Amino acid sequence: MAKVTLELPEDVLSALRRSPEEFVRELRLAAAIHWYERGEVSQEKAASIAGMDRTDFLLSLAREKADAFVVNFDDLKRELERG
Repeated sequence: MAKVTLELPEDVLSALRRSPEEFVRELRLAAAIHWYERGEVSQEKAASIAGMDRTDFLLSLAREKADAFVVNFDDLKRELERG
């Protein structure tokens, strides 16, 4: 597994009232939702990025009021034209 180090100003975690572990968990989920909504990753990959199984990721999407199903309308139009 890759490891990423992030440097933040000292007061960020206290301003957010988050422990480093909570911050990392929220950051991973936010990134996963962002990339999933943009269609850059699948639900399964987004769940993995967030450190969750797919069911928990879907529940997180609902809590965050994010779309659980991302539709690319150009792809959908092509599928409909095929019959």
